[in-house]
Amino acid sequence: MLKDRTRKRRIRRTNAVAKGAPNSSLGSKLARVKLLLCDVDGVLTDATIGLGDVSETKRFHIQDGLGMRLLQREGIKVGWISNRPSFATTQRAAELRIDFLHQRDGNKVVAAEEILAKTGLTWAQVCFVGDDVVDLGVMRRAGVAIAVANGIAEAKLAADYVTMASGGGGAVREVVELILKAQKKWTRLIKEYSV
Repeated sequence: MLKDRTRKRRIRRTNAVAKGAPNSSLGSKLARVKLLLCDVDGVLTDATIGLGDVSETKRFHIQDGLGMRLLQREGIKVGWISNRPSFATTQRAAELRIDFLHQRDGNKVVAAEEILAKTGLTWAQVCFVGDDVVDLGVMRRAGVAIAVANGIAEAKLAADYVTMASGGGGAVREVVELILKAQKKWTRLIKEYSV
């Protein structure tokens, strides 16, 4: 059954990317999203880490950050799930007032289910953005699974949509806009910020 679901997602992903826009099936799924969950390294960052004697640096894309704040403004919760604890991630999550931050080694499905229990939401209402093997379990359960352009082949095959942008290069912002457009909120936001 899991192989059939993966094959169907591959076909939908191919159709969505071939058209350059989400297909109607993906649009319907995006319209139900109430929770955006993201991996961190390789999705919100370019997967590189700068290490010094006592510090660590990561590069986050500013448009991703604003996009997630726009989602929150529209009542959509945002959570980050990482297997690697990092002060840089904690700091950026605090700046953006991210609703849920899980940074511990372990199964990401367990972390996602803890978040779902807190929110009362279902897997069908989750959009998850991932890039690597540790993300596959969540991708296969989420209502909308998205892989970033620089993700591994297996993540792309498990995805309903593959972003044009790479992780750390605006991929999450691309996802945010897809969600807000599917929910008919994007045009109103543009008008509000245009006055």
